[in-house]
Amino acid sequence: MCGVWTIAGTLRPVPAADRLDLVPPPVAAALGALTDADRVSVVEIDAALADTAEFCAHYGVPVEASANCVIVAGKRGDAVRYAACVVLATTRADVNGVVRKRLEARRASFAPMDEAVARTGMEYGGITPIGLPADWPVLLAPEVAAAPELVIGSGVRGSKLLVPGAVLAKLPGAEVLDGLGRAIG
Repeated sequence: MCGVWTIAGTLRPVPAADRLDLVPPPVAAALGALTDADRVSVVEIDAALADTAEFCAHYGVPVEASANCVIVAGKRGDAVRYAACVVLATTRADVNGVVRKRLEARRASFAPMDEAVARTGMEYGGITPIGLPADWPVLLAPEVAAAPELVIGSGVRGSKLLVPGAVLAKLPGAEVLDGLGRAIG
């Protein structure tokens, strides 16, 4: 799959395994253990353009082919459970409904930035589902799992990963949850 991306716009993807210098250590380790690593590409980008709207506009990548990963903290009493939620950029994660129920939490919210960064070893605004702590569920919207091509974070703001949704669906802890991605608006 590497090298033939219809969603790449002006980007020049290369096999992620060839440029592990573009990802943080937890992502590099996870890519090394991934059976489908040959289906994952990486591109170097301007870190100032990492946010989805700016990235897509500048590099000619369809926003419909972009997915965002957010870290959610679910609380019940003193216990806190974390999960990654991956939804298309054209939607938002249903944190207070689907995610809260999945985590069996009384309250669920986006994890604070410093907490998300410290627990993932990744940069805020670049967090990816590849390389997260092994005990975290990776919750995927069905549209993400079914997507033939996606652009996602790489763990840092200076690069992006291109990956089929099927590869994400095979990640450790991956679960496809109906209703996870809700329309924005």
